[in-house]
Amino acid sequence: MFLPRFFLVVALLLMGAMNLYAQQELALAANQKETSSAFDRLFADSSFTELKNSLGAAIKKDDKLGAGLCLKQMGHICYRLAHFPQALDYHLQADKIFRKEKQPLPLAENLNDIGVIFLHNHQPDLARQQYDEALAIYKKAGDKRGMAFTYGKIGHLFVMGHRYDSGFYYQRLALNEYVLLGDKTGMAKMNGEMGNIYEDLEKYDTAWTYFEKAQVLSQQTGDTAIYIEALNNMGDIFRKTGRYEQALPLTRQALELSLLTNELFHLGSAYRDMAKTYHLMGNNDSAYYYQRIGQAYVQEIYSRENGTQLAILKTMYDVEKQNNEIIKLKATRKITVAIVIIGLLLLMLGGLVISRQRLRIRNAHLMHEQEKQSHHAVQAMMGLQEQTLKQELELRSRELSSFTLHIMQKNQFLEKLHLQVDDMLKDDKRDQRKPLKQLQLQINQHFNHDQHWEEFRNIFDQVHQAFFLKLKEHCDTLTRSELRIVALLKMNLTSADMATLLGISEDSIRVMRYRLRKKLNLPQGESLTMFIQSL
Repeated sequence: MFLPRFFLVVALLLMGAMNLYAQQELALAANQKETSSAFDRLFADSSFTELKNSLGAAIKKDDKLGAGLCLKQMGHICYRLAHFPQALDYHLQADKIFRKEKQPLPLAENLNDIGVIFLHNHQPDLARQQYDEALAIYKKAGDKRGMAFTYGKIGHLFVMGHRYDSGFYYQRLALNEYVLLGDKTGMAKMNGEMGNIYEDLEKYDTAWTYFEKAQVLSQQTGDTAIYIEALNNMGDIFRKTGRYEQALPLTRQALELSLLTNELFHLGSAYRDMAKTYHLMGNNDSAYYYQRIGQAYVQEIYSRENGTQLAILKTMYDVEKQNNEIIKLKATRKITVAIVIIGLLLLMLGGLVISRQRLRIRNAHLMHEQEKQSHHAVQAMMGLQEQTLKQELELRSRELSSFTLHIMQKNQFLEKLHLQVDDMLKDDKRDQRKPLKQLQLQINQHFNHDQHWEEFRNIFDQVHQAFFLKLKEHCDTLTRSELRIVALLKMNLTSADMATLLGISEDSIRVMRYRLRKKLNLPQGESLTMFIQSL
């Protein structure tokens, strides 16, 4: 009766849990769909949204490497939008994935990105740790391009700290690797970096040489960004050395290329450089004109970046909010499932406890019956043993009495014979004295024959076990004759019977009883016989 009800309750609980689980799944799916729609509405064409979707797909497919690469790129976007904490968070998540999946090259690239963030946050020591680990990975893998890129990052770190010698050393290492690889883009970038070092040191001729190399190499590779930067830097050299007329064409060329390629950052820089040059030439109207245009472009750049940042931050806030709701729903679902499981386990445990309790009661009852039967059997056996012991003790007592009576009868006969011989010796017939004297001596010897007393002692010990041991506790200096007297007293024999058994007079018995009282330290008035009977 108990088991059908128990399984019915379990089935009802399972149905309730499944219904609640389905409702939570629908709510969870609705939140996830709402989150995805928020991203899609705000950034339908943005790379961030695409990366977010790719990340979701990678997680769904359990593509851990793909998820790590998406997180790494999302960190790039956040860094470019100056949202550094979020950028670091994405990169650290990617770092954990790359390490777990044992992907050294993506890990090294990600470490360099983390180093850039630390350096931007004025944490050069942490940045250097990331760069050093990335460099070690690239060296182990034999990746020359990665080594060159990391050398460049380390060199830039030293330059930011105004340690130009160390910075130049690592930039030179990077340049050498790019030369071996034949990578003109990398060579152009390193030449530009080393030109900046010499420009900061006001070694303008050397700086011009490196900028010019960067210009030539970038022109060969078609890298307009590096090419425009080289033109601006060469214009700065002319302007800082007072050659304003020569600076203008270079800066104007950088301005025109920036307009063609829509490089807003370089465009703003070119306008500012044009304004500085005209100001130094004393043409303030032109300087003011270019300065206003440059400010307009700077404002446009900031406006675009701020708008993008606000949009992404708002979307990230919405996503975080939705994620928190999803996490809460998941947590609620887990708690509900856990409660149901715990309830089922408790029910099962209760059923098991009740079942075991019933079994324990049944076993206890059976064990009690067995113990009861065993107890009766033991009692019966003990009764039988007790009866056997009583019978044996009674038999031994009869043997002891018979043996004692036999000794008494023998001694009485010997004593009578001894008296007859004594009468015959008093006769005057001398020819009989000698054989009669020998016969009397043999009779005296048989009164105290030790063999009979040893047999008596063995039978006595069987009937009165441990008697002599208890007696020894009161006095351990008793003689053999005294021990015989004590044994006869234990048997409740009279002094006359004891005298007959021992072949001595009753006076001798009284003397021996007196000595026993003294050795046993019995007080006056206490019965010797009662004391011995109590042992």
